[in-house]
Amino acid sequence: MPAEYREEPCRSALNRVTGMPFGWSLNPYMGCAHRCTFCYVRGFEKRADRPSDDRYGRSIRVKTNVVEVLRRELGRRSWKHEGVVIGAATDPYQPAEGRYRLTRGCIEALAAARNPLSIITRGPLIVRDVDVLTEAARNASVSVMFSVPTLDRRIWKATEPGTAPPRQRLRALTRLVDAGIDAGVGMAPILPGLSDRPELLADVVRAARDAGATSIWTGLLNLRPGTREHFLENLARDWPALLPRYERLYRGRAYLGKAEVEPVRREVAELRERFAIGDRRRVWILPAAEPPADEQLELTLSDGRAVAPSRAARAG
Repeated sequence: MPAEYREEPCRSALNRVTGMPFGWSLNPYMGCAHRCTFCYVRGFEKRADRPSDDRYGRSIRVKTNVVEVLRRELGRRSWKHEGVVIGAATDPYQPAEGRYRLTRGCIEALAAARNPLSIITRGPLIVRDVDVLTEAARNASVSVMFSVPTLDRRIWKATEPGTAPPRQRLRALTRLVDAGIDAGVGMAPILPGLSDRPELLADVVRAARDAGATSIWTGLLNLRPGTREHFLENLARDWPALLPRYERLYRGRAYLGKAEVEPVRREVAELRERFAIGDRRRVWILPAAEPPADEQLELTLSDGRAVAPSRAARAG
């Protein structure tokens, strides 16, 4: 069943975030056609009394005026040019972006405001926007994180039904790195008993290194209400033998404890060292220094001509 797109204006573009390693997020769309079975946003949807089951991702809200609203918000005197993460609650490069180009417009607005930005995506469509990303990187810090939890074809197809193949995402990463963009890999979420097998973890880290990833990190599955019901229902269909293990692991909690998390983190850290993951870009884009305030102003001479201050000094 194809997704339905609801074109609706928004009142705000930037969202204040708490409890995360970043303070502001931006989501040009709400709802995600990728329909990953483990998506943590399903938990937020359930709390908001919206569908978190298989209906999630069938109806996508398109914030038609988000670029204009964002430009206004970035222009406020109170805005402190803090970093903005695009895609914290939906993939900004899901199929809708091919038609609406809202993510591209938001990047252009952030670039014009010389505002730092980061992007989280599973969408290879991002290569279309290499030009605006490189322009943004000349004005402020820019980074992209590609979500690649596994390369295993069966796990990918069962848990990320609407996404592009993982190796296609890695090819997109290479395009960005070759252009000078800081692009890494997020191995998340890792699924106990499935994608946490050492050989599968090694496959991802090795492929990330070969693609030129500048960094890599990992995180394990969390199952808050909304996500829990949908994920376990799909797990019972695809890997029924694992269902008792998950019910035991996540009984009474949404997040795994240190005993389950640390071994996977150590494994990935050792693989990061073994495969020498690091920033090996041949092209670097560094933000240019912002011009002094007096060079950003124009003066109007008595005859009505507008000139920069340096020229005004000569004209006087």
